[in-house]
Amino acid sequence: MKVLIVEDEPVAQIELERLLKNIEPDIEIIDKIDSVEDGIEWFSSNASPDLVFLDIQLSDGLSFEIFKSVKINAPVIFTTAFNEYALEAFKLNSIDYLLKPIEPKDLQTALEKYKGIKAQFSSNELDESIKKVREMLNYSGKEFKKRFVSKVGDQYIKIDSRDVAYFKADNNIVYLIDKQGKKHIIEYTLEELTAMLDPKEFFRLNRTYVSNIESIAKVHKYFNSRLKVDLNPDSGDKVLVSRVKVSDFLKWMDN
Repeated sequence: MKVLIVEDEPVAQIELERLLKNIEPDIEIIDKIDSVEDGIEWFSSNASPDLVFLDIQLSDGLSFEIFKSVKINAPVIFTTAFNEYALEAFKLNSIDYLLKPIEPKDLQTALEKYKGIKAQFSSNELDESIKKVREMLNYSGKEFKKRFVSKVGDQYIKIDSRDVAYFKADNNIVYLIDKQGKKHIIEYTLEELTAMLDPKEFFRLNRTYVSNIESIAKVHKYFNSRLKVDLNPDSGDKVLVSRVKVSDFLKWMDN
């Protein structure tokens, strides 16, 4: 069985490979990739694997974005750290899901399910399943995060989401930058923030930044079909939107 792992955390990649080898020693991990952009390029230039393990939250956005650009002709098992993504739509025969941290018994069950449906697998059924999942993830009744707490010395301060300019990841630390340009350390990853925040107000620009719509000062065309974004307050960085996210970014700007 040839397996592709799409996962943005190196430790999680290694652990999933270890678990798979323990259950099925003959499994061949043909590649491990970590972003939407790399996923699109991989599926565009390689033959389909037998099975794909796909993390929902990747370093540059939701993995569902891959399906907008390429046709995936293989069963998919989604992995996620967020219970809110554990939806009934994943229980359709074409796909399954695993909650992180992945338990060996759950992985074994998912592999057995794959073996039971692989002969009847339909890429059209997968497409329909993805459509339903996207709709469920974006349902209008969802509650989004309204405030954050940050520790400053021996005090805790409250910051309303509307006062956030953007979030920046720097190695393993995520900073909330408010509209006055002050930096606050928060205990969330950008992946978690993307799931918590109102998608009408916030957008994952790239692996490092999530921005409030009000903090987008200027947008410039950039090399290789990308966009360069000037943030307010100034981030001091060259903030780029990858070419695979340009369309979604412009739609978000025009919403």
